[in-house]
Amino acid sequence: MSNIQWYPGHMTKAVRNIKNDIKLVDIIFELRDARIPNASSNPDINELTAGKKRLIVLNKADLADERLTGKWKEKLNNDSCTVISMDSRSKKGTGDLYRSVEELIREKRERDHSRGITGNRPVKALVCGIPNVGKSTLINTLLGRASAKTGNKPGVTKGDQWVSSDTGLLLLDTPGILWPKFSDPTVGFLLASIGAISDTILDIEEVAIFIIQKLNDLYPGILFERYGFTEEDISSHSEDEDLCIPGVDYRSLAILDTIAEKRKCLKKGALPDREKAAKLIVDDLRAGRLGKITLERP
Repeated sequence: MSNIQWYPGHMTKAVRNIKNDIKLVDIIFELRDARIPNASSNPDINELTAGKKRLIVLNKADLADERLTGKWKEKLNNDSCTVISMDSRSKKGTGDLYRSVEELIREKRERDHSRGITGNRPVKALVCGIPNVGKSTLINTLLGRASAKTGNKPGVTKGDQWVSSDTGLLLLDTPGILWPKFSDPTVGFLLASIGAISDTILDIEEVAIFIIQKLNDLYPGILFERYGFTEEDISSHSEDEDLCIPGVDYRSLAILDTIAEKRKCLKKGALPDREKAAKLIVDDLRAGRLGKITLERP
């Protein structure tokens, strides 16, 4: 299978801007995808935000396995980071966010008061994370209005946007950034699976095969239930060398072909349309139609 890499030019500029803006803010909101809490953590953000209080938001928690989200929160919490889970579209977790912010900036508040600064100055927060993780959606939720541009694909936010809320937060929305090279090929496929990498550069069949392999390992039976097939349906696909793909186990390929047949994704001659079936599987995972799924274990 191929090694996925995606680092468009605007991300280099975004990293430079974050370096310049970091000194202006009190706190970092680092958004990650709750379905892949480790792979959606940009290692460059650790370096860029060193010395700043950080709130890690495991966003899209409504699509993730709740039990595993709890375990990830326990694993990621430490002295410099507070971790919450959230569904920014439904506003679930907003209260936890505000409480965590107040806890993280308590020392700043105390310093201000000791200097005779009365009242609470706005908290300046930089919102960062990988593409398509829901940064702009979170900001709009906190503002109660559509201020930041959103979209269900990576690369919607191109430049920094400062916006203020009525709750004392001054928020800086930043473009989604990845890092120049994924040393582990699995990371690229995990990011592609949840829509953090532009589909235009992907081999969607490879991504679907990766998802099938992951789900067979982590959630055995979930594909059978969703697409209504059996082991007998899979075994009916003989190992035809002409249909094999180098480096792909035949069982996963047979499952893809079975799903294509069950969902009438067919080409001329009633042959399975693997690309169409692959898009179906990827879309179903991203939309949560396969169930609440977490693709990484803590």
